[in-house]
Amino acid sequence: MAHDSLYAAPPSVVGPGRETSRLATLRGLLGSWDAVILAALVVAVLVAGLTVENFATGRNAQFLLLDLVPLALIALPMTLIVITGEIDLSVASMVGLSSTLMGQLWLSSGLSLELICVLVVLLGAVLGAVNGLFVTGFGLPSLAVTIGTLALYRGLSFVVLGDQAVADFPADWTAAMVRNIPGTSVPVVVVPLLLLAVVFAVVLHATPAGRALYAMGNNDQAATFTGVSVARTKFWLFVVSGAVCGLVGIFWTLRYASARGDNATGLELTVVTAVLLGGVSIFGGRGGLLGVLAGVLLLGVLRNALQLADVDANALTIVTGTLLIASVVLPNAVADVRARLHRRRQRHPVVP
Repeated sequence: MAHDSLYAAPPSVVGPGRETSRLATLRGLLGSWDAVILAALVVAVLVAGLTVENFATGRNAQFLLLDLVPLALIALPMTLIVITGEIDLSVASMVGLSSTLMGQLWLSSGLSLELICVLVVLLGAVLGAVNGLFVTGFGLPSLAVTIGTLALYRGLSFVVLGDQAVADFPADWTAAMVRNIPGTSVPVVVVPLLLLAVVFAVVLHATPAGRALYAMGNNDQAATFTGVSVARTKFWLFVVSGAVCGLVGIFWTLRYASARGDNATGLELTVVTAVLLGGVSIFGGRGGLLGVLAGVLLLGVLRNALQLADVDANALTIVTGTLLIASVVLPNAVADVRARLHRRRQRHPVVP
């Protein structure tokens, strides 16, 4: 045939070459890291539901999803940043600073809460732009820059509010953050999260811009030679990351009805763990949003189940650290094994 038909032929008449290709594609999907994480997520949910009291309840599902919203939101831009070979460790501090600014504006400015929310998101974008400027404008390593701004932004959070907390936000706003979709245990805030996830997934996996991100992660110079504006793209990724952190700062403040300088402390470790656990390479150039979202869910399920089982908070930190190490080691080990098997099949092809 000169070209493939619009409709697939029945299995009985499909040629051996096409059937072999389909089997190879199926094996590739089942053997991918995304499939491993999804399988681990299913196992974790089943085991927790059978062994942990109150895990498989609607009320716990609501709290679990509410806990995952900030993590999943920040993981979206973080995925794109890590795919380019960079990292942003200041995300939790940007959330904290956004929260305290929101509290201070509500306390003393007399502005409407709608306008304050817009200003907080803009502040987050400015904080991200500072990171992007140092990384792309001055050529500094993103690891060093964002460790510095992690401390800087957290310190500024306490400058804005000190040790006090602002907690007198309107009841209808705070209630909206925890309200469920009618007839379900799914919080309403999950809907905009899913819409944002779709937008990020389309950009990453179905546009030239997404392919450029992978190209940058594999080789900055080669991407530049193909016409990609590496510095400008990375700069805007940091801006988007900051804006999303501002959005998370609003959610965090209203959900807990409290603006404090220590809000979201330590969240950056959990976000990085979820992204790497989802199969994104710490060296850049590899990974996808499906695996990351599965990693977010897996991490959230494990932490939630351990909390319900009255496991000490220090043990939860140990679990997160262990998963972080495993998320760096295991995907690379799996990729190495698959590459060796592929080379072996090429050297010793199976003759039908």
